[in-house]
Amino acid sequence: MAIERVIGHIEGVPVGTVFHRRKDVQEARLHQTNQRGISWLLDQDGSKVSDAIVLNGGYVDDEDEWDRIRYTGASPGREKDPSGRLLRSQSWSYTDNAALRLSFERGYPVRVIRGYDGDSRYSPSDSYRYDGLYEITNVRTAISKYPAPDGSLVSICQFDLQRLPEQEQVQTKLERRVMDVLTELGEEAQHEEKFPGARSVRVRRLIRDTAAAQRIKQLHGGECQLCGLRLLGPDGRPYCEGAHIRPLGKPHHGPDVEPNILCLCPNCHVRLDMGAVTLDDGGNVIPRAPLSNVRLLPQLTVREGHYVHPDYLRYHREYWERQGRQTR
Repeated sequence: MAIERVIGHIEGVPVGTVFHRRKDVQEARLHQTNQRGISWLLDQDGSKVSDAIVLNGGYVDDEDEWDRIRYTGASPGREKDPSGRLLRSQSWSYTDNAALRLSFERGYPVRVIRGYDGDSRYSPSDSYRYDGLYEITNVRTAISKYPAPDGSLVSICQFDLQRLPEQEQVQTKLERRVMDVLTELGEEAQHEEKFPGARSVRVRRLIRDTAAAQRIKQLHGGECQLCGLRLLGPDGRPYCEGAHIRPLGKPHHGPDVEPNILCLCPNCHVRLDMGAVTLDDGGNVIPRAPLSNVRLLPQLTVREGHYVHPDYLRYHREYWERQGRQTR
């Protein structure tokens, strides 16, 4: 009996789920194959439509900005070199490209899976991660940035994708209703907060901690990366918090990915959120306010397997530098 495949979320596979192999992604029904970038299925009328794509450094013309993606269509393997440069132009008649374009025409969202060879700002270190639903907002024929080996121009099938709102990334009606309420609360309280939206994000953590934050906390065993404290409860379990360096939500739009998350004790989480401490691109700790009787490490502790991207450290530092200038 054939396994039913669907457009949209797969029941029982939350956004943020990590898979160690492409085969695991396929077995979870997120993607049709364990090799190709574009997955497709048969629609009700028998037409082939795309249900998922993989971002894993496949083509040099791909651009990933987390909530916005510029995605290059597919070509037979023999038509590109190992670096991702195409040897000849792509075709809209190629099955994968035609299926992804038809999903655009019919308004179908696609699941996005990021792999370890993608953009280092968003990619998992050694695995694949389901990052939710995106809508295809535009398709076009474009010219690759790189010519063919003989110097001729290479035409590519190009797709623009936009990540659906957070309310569409949760998979139960109750969570969607809670997200709607939290969004309303966050918008009402923006004028009161240093980082608008932070309150709703903290409340959301009480409902469902993200998979990415859980992985970072487990990797560090509950030990604070800024001060080294490992806070234990009476049951012997450590308590720590997943702190986003570039905050989620408006106006910062930070991604909920491992390179943007730190494992911190509650006090250091607050220090980070209020700008009392920042870090340089190398992870050196920069106190920005008097911290009486507080011992901070000179440099952020980073365990093997946790890559902290300097872009997020720079964003956080420069944001609070601007806030300091505005208050003088």
